Amino acid sequence: MAELTERAMEMEEDTQKGRYLTFSVGNENYGIEIQYVTEIIGMQTITEVPELPDYIKGIINLRGKIIPVMDVRLRFKMEAKEYNDRTCVIVVDIQELSIGLIVDSVSEVLTIPEQDIIDPPQMNKGFHNRYIKKIGKTGEDVKLLLNCERLLTEDDYENLNEVL
Repeated sequence: MAELTERAMEMEEDTQKGRYLTFSVGNENYGIEIQYVTEIIGMQTITEVPELPDYIKGIINLRGKIIPVMDVRLRFKMEAKEYNDRTCVIVVDIQELSIGLIVDSVSEVLTIPEQDIIDPPQMNKGFHNRYIKKIGKTGEDVKLLLNCERLLTEDDYENLNEVL
């Protein structure tokens, strides 16, 4: 029985390999590996929590589960924007923590072949964008593929675990 469960998990990983949920923030198109995504929801009422970084907007109650939400715009040091009917929350699981990512709009789930995924360019000595893991080429467009594990710092994890 354990072998069947293990094979089912491997098959599920294979079907998710190379698949990304794409979304926009500002003028840029991003993607995150589908394996991190648990669901996409519309904007919810956010309860602010004191002493969290400005990019952590607060917490939401999602079917009885308390989930912190991060405004990706603010995390990327972009100008704040009023939320509208296209604004979505992508709920992801990162290091055993569910967190909502507030994005301008969700596009689609894409399969990007491995040969169309490249490393980001090295801009200057020592500069490295901590959030961008790879760059995916899709037709004439590029998608900046995020490293979900790096969206939160160690301090963020500690603070959020204290709050929750």
